Formats: sequence, structure tokens, C-alpha cells
Amino acid sequence: MFFGSLFLLSLYFVLQYILAWIRYFNSLDPRLGESTWRFSYDYPVIGERDISDLDDKKFVRLRRKKNKIILLMYSIVLIMFISSMSLMSQFLLFFFS
Repeated sequence: MFFGSLFLLSLYFVLQYILAWIRYFNSLDPRLGESTWRFSYDYPVIGERDISDLDDKKFVRLRRKKNKIILLMYSIVLIMFISSMSLMSQFLLFFFS
């Protein structure tokens, strides 16, 4: 139980670090928006998304970096959820046995 709690605490600090990076990327370009939990897409254009970086290389590469770090954030949240369920089951087994 101790190592599970320590693992969850360390994942929490990693999550806070990742959230700080997302806020940093949001502050670099106003076109990325202010959302922390949402993937950012290209310009609000009707029709297909622009998947190349021919028009605005700096923005598209920044958007791709932000999307990668958001994917990492969702991975950490999923690992934290699974770990918390494991820790909760260990607590319940300890108290009910």
C-alpha cells in the first residue's frame, strides 16, 4: 500500500509538470486556444484539415508538440486511474480481512 501511494503521488507530480507544459504551449500562440484537455486542430476552416506544415510551419509544429504532450497527459491520467483502483482494492482487502 505504501508503494502504491508513493507511485500515485509521483504520477500526480508528473501530471502537474505536463499540465504546466500545456499551459506554456497555450501561451505561445493564441490560435491554440486555452483548453488544457482538448487536442488542438488547425485553423478554423470549413472543410478538410491541413495536415502539412507548408503554410505555417511554426504553428503546425507547435500544435503537433502540444497534441503529443496532451496524449501523454491522457496516458498518465489512465495509469493513475488504474493504479488508484488497485490501491483502493488493497485498502479494502486490508480492512475487510
